[in-house]
Amino acid sequence: MKSKFLAALPTFFSGFIILALVGTANAAPRYGIAMYGDPALPQDFVSLPYVNPDAPKGGKIIFGEAGGFDSLNPYILKGRAPWGIRAHVVETLMGRNWDEPFSLYGLLAESIEVGANREWVEFTLRPEAKFSDGSPVTVEDVLWSFETLGTKGHPRYSKSWSKIEKAEATGPRSIRFTFNTVDRELPLILGLRPILKKAQWQGHDFSKSGVDIVPVGSGPYVVDSFKPGEFITFKRNPDYWGKDLPINRGRNNLDVIRYDYYADASVLFEAFRAGETSVFREGSAAKWENSYDFPAIRSGDIVKSEIPHQRPTGIRGLVMNTRRDLFKDWRVREAMITAFNFEFIDAALNGKPLPRITSYFANSVLGMRPGPAEGKVRQLLAPFADSLLPGALEGYTFPVSDGSERNRKNIRRAMGLLEQAGWTVQDGVMKNARGEPFAFEILLRQGASENGAIVDLYTEALKRLGITPTVTIIDSAQYKERTDKYDFDMTYYRRSLSLSPGNEQRLYWGSKGVTQPGTRNWMGMNSPAADSLIDTILNSPTQEDFRAATRALDRVLTSGRYVIPFWYSNVSRLAHIRQLHYPEHLPIYGDWIGFLPDVWWYEE
Repeated sequence: MKSKFLAALPTFFSGFIILALVGTANAAPRYGIAMYGDPALPQDFVSLPYVNPDAPKGGKIIFGEAGGFDSLNPYILKGRAPWGIRAHVVETLMGRNWDEPFSLYGLLAESIEVGANREWVEFTLRPEAKFSDGSPVTVEDVLWSFETLGTKGHPRYSKSWSKIEKAEATGPRSIRFTFNTVDRELPLILGLRPILKKAQWQGHDFSKSGVDIVPVGSGPYVVDSFKPGEFITFKRNPDYWGKDLPINRGRNNLDVIRYDYYADASVLFEAFRAGETSVFREGSAAKWENSYDFPAIRSGDIVKSEIPHQRPTGIRGLVMNTRRDLFKDWRVREAMITAFNFEFIDAALNGKPLPRITSYFANSVLGMRPGPAEGKVRQLLAPFADSLLPGALEGYTFPVSDGSERNRKNIRRAMGLLEQAGWTVQDGVMKNARGEPFAFEILLRQGASENGAIVDLYTEALKRLGITPTVTIIDSAQYKERTDKYDFDMTYYRRSLSLSPGNEQRLYWGSKGVTQPGTRNWMGMNSPAADSLIDTILNSPTQEDFRAATRALDRVLTSGRYVIPFWYSNVSRLAHIRQLHYPEHLPIYGDWIGFLPDVWWYEE
């Protein structure tokens, strides 16, 4: 791609006066931007709403992580890098308020300006913004970071870069990006791009993985020490340039953040019990109830906290690959869902039953409403009525069993659906008209014990239909290779969704993912309605239009019957040492990005 460095900095000032006189009459710099409407916080806000602005500084937190790392560059495809570099060391132009669906406020940039139709965005850097080595963050660093990430970085950056027609300096501290396509979310996406120090990479291959270059960032922490695959420690920078900004008040309170790596995920909990780590996120409701009776809990040295949230449930379950002939027929997929005895499995594995995921955006204002589609939702779906599956317009709910192990009513219904699709039981085995057995593989990742227990109960139920799937368990590397190539029939699937779905929806459900390897469209979804609704989500001028488009997409996804959904929880379960504290006011995203350790503090 031709370089978009259109304004060479040495000659930039000769054209500055001309640039200052044209093209900006219809816009004005602002302190923040929202995806829809105006940011919730006023220009003179003193801190984010979910922080303790007077939180003490000091203390240490130790996280336990499964796996390891062999790189310190998290911005390329090669290698495995600690995510803490992105979270603690490197900053972005704008910062997010996690108590709103999607609003940004100035961080490295003191202001943001957009065209009337968001056809361009301009950022103005703060004059005080500095890297941890004391050098200023410059326009040149920003332009170099955007181009390098877009052309040499991880593929996730390339799509946004391809939408930039022109990148140019428009002042000694200002940068403008002009777009070649309509995308209302793009100014916000660019506001969250990491800004790297150009001089650090001179003479080095940015695309090369390794630990020889320790990144110099502009964030509140610096890399203190590390040993690849074992640990990495971040130390709070006492000279951090942005510590007094309103968006940072009450944040970045801990002096030391350390990540210890363990080869086997099963030992993480034991390391926490032994006092080697400070916090543990518990994903199992049953374990939360039954496995937290050890001395440190009884003495009060370990505290159990439940953090509620208002995020969508997302989807979690067993996905069927419609690229396979076996799962192309929606009636077969409905039969597989019907045979899944959710109520029995839920009670057997969780003890205290958890609610089932009812749609992809459930538990939020974006989720589809019960019953027939109405109003704007119906209008958006109507042009695709002939291609929609039953339930998209009329309303769709997942089948409910009586909770008994035999699940007779639903097994009979599943049998009927399979017969409609051309499958019958012959000599005790489900076969088609050609006598071929209904055979498929369930692919699982090694160490996923909970998923294995679910699949064991599910396969027992399928035997009542004359179906005996093969369960294959492989290591993480093989699993990634096979799922990237969509080389599976059925496997575990999880997609977390936010209150502001955007461009990532194309990666999740877009039709290009049917053939393009490495996307999140594991089910092979090929829906003109979904493609159109994603475009509508991205270009909706109002919150009302955006919500209608997302609810319509939720109907298409759910009625597509691609995933056999499991349960969800509207709380996160955190066990942590008693010295760690968090604010009383919780963000709507709950225990999510920007919460732990960002707004926690250490106090005896």
